Amino acid sequence: MTYTVQIDTRACAAHGDCVDTAPEVFALDDVATVIGTGPDELLLAAAEACPSAAITLIDAGTGEQIYP
Repeated sequence: MTYTVQIDTRACAAHGDCVDTAPEVFALDDVATVIGTGPDELLLAAAEACPSAAITLIDAGTGEQIYP
């Protein structure tokens, strides 16, 4: 599977947990942004670390929402 990352900028409170978990994938300014890619396991760990639940993971092949 390959995940596509979506960030709900309205929900993102810029805690930075996603950047701490996956700095090669996320950057933080006023809100988190996607700057790269990584393995699905890393993307899932970053999404789970987000206290605002602002990160959604989508299966790129099927369009199915994987997380949350």
